[in-house]
Amino acid sequence: MNVIRFYDLVAQGHVTGKRVFIRADLNVPQDHSPQGRGRITEDTRIRASVPAIRMALDAGSAVMVTSHLGRPTEGEFKPEDSLAPVAKRLSELLGCAVPLLRDWVGGVSVEPGQVVLLENCRLNKGEKKNDEALSRRMAALCDIFVHDAFGSAHRAEASTYGIAQYAPIACAGPLLAAEIDAVTRALAAPRRPLVAIVAGSKVSTKLTILQALADKVDGLIVGGGIANTFMLAVGLSIGKSLAEPDLVAQARLVIDSLQARGAAVPIPVDVVVAKAFKADAEATVKRAADVAADDLILDIGPETAALLAAQIAKAGTVVWNGPVGVFEFDAFSHGTETIARAIASSGAFSIAGGGDTLAAIAKYGIERDIGYISTGGGAFLEVLEGKPLPAFEILARRAQG
Repeated sequence: MNVIRFYDLVAQGHVTGKRVFIRADLNVPQDHSPQGRGRITEDTRIRASVPAIRMALDAGSAVMVTSHLGRPTEGEFKPEDSLAPVAKRLSELLGCAVPLLRDWVGGVSVEPGQVVLLENCRLNKGEKKNDEALSRRMAALCDIFVHDAFGSAHRAEASTYGIAQYAPIACAGPLLAAEIDAVTRALAAPRRPLVAIVAGSKVSTKLTILQALADKVDGLIVGGGIANTFMLAVGLSIGKSLAEPDLVAQARLVIDSLQARGAAVPIPVDVVVAKAFKADAEATVKRAADVAADDLILDIGPETAALLAAQIAKAGTVVWNGPVGVFEFDAFSHGTETIARAIASSGAFSIAGGGDTLAAIAKYGIERDIGYISTGGGAFLEVLEGKPLPAFEILARRAQG
C-alpha cells in the first residue's frame, strides 16, 4: 500500500520546526475503584506510541498528541475520561514534561522540541460523526498529521479521517506503517501455506471473517465455541457445550468451500471436557465421538493439538486470532499453549491480534517469537474480514497528491 511514511519525512528533513499532530492510540485500561484512582493497569499502547513521538521530538518538531480514552459523552467532561494518567505515564517514558491541554481545538501553543497531550479527542462535539468543521479546525493546528493509531484505523472520525483529509500533509506513523506492512505480508502476499487460526465463543461474531478467509487460506483452524459449531456441522455430539446450532449450515458451507479448493478445516479428534465451567472442574480427555450429553468441551485434546501443531510447523504464514480453549483455567489451557508454542517455534511469518490472543501470548512468554503482534482489536478483525480500513484509504489517497 502506497502511503507517505513519517519516517521518510523525518529522514528527508521535512519535519524540523514543523507542527506535528500525532493521533495515537492511548486507550489503556484503568482501575477506577476508590483504591485504584484511575491507575493504568496495562500500558502497552502507551509504550507503543513512544517511537513516533520520540521521532518527532528528536527531529525538532512542535509535537501535539491526542487519543480517545473510553467512551465519553461528547461535550461532557468527566474526570474518569481524562488523559491525565496517560500524560503522567508518557512523561515518565519520554523523560520530559508532557502537559495536558483541555479545550485545544481553537489553538495550541507548543514550541519545537516540546510535546503536549491534547485531552480526550472524543470529548469534542462532532468527533465520532467526522464533522467537517471540527476536522478542518484540527487540521489547521498542524503542518503534518501523523496517524499512528491502528486500533482506531477502522473508524472514520474527525481525529482519524477528517483531519487527514485537510491537513497539509497526512502520513502513517511507525506503528501504523508496521501494521500495514504486516497485514500486506500476511494476507495480500503470503508465503504459502497460509494457515489461519480463528477462535472464540461464537461463530456469529466471526462468520464473515471465516467466510472471507475460506477463499484465501490453505488451512483454517477453528477453536473454542466456534469449533463446537463446526463439530455439529460434521455430525458430532458436543453435549451441553457452547455452540450456535442455527449456524451449522453456514459452518458446513465454510468446510465445503475449503474442500473445493483442496484445503480443510481440521475437526477435533479428541477434546477435553468437564461437567461444569469452573477452574477447579475435573478435566477429562475424550474422543470427539464420545462426548456425553452432560459434557462441556473446554479445550482441544492432546492428539488434536499435536496434529494442529504439525500443520503449523509446515506453514509459511500463520494468522492467529483467539485461544482454542478456556486457557484462563490451567486444566484447559494445554491446547492453546501447544498452538502458541508451535507458532513461536515455526519458521513461518506470524501475525497475531485480539485481546485474548495477546493475553495468551503474554501468559506463555512468546512475545519475541511472534512475527508481528497487532495492537488493534476491531481493526485487526476487519482486516481479516477483508474490509477496507478508512485510515488506510485516506492515507493512500493523500499519498497520490
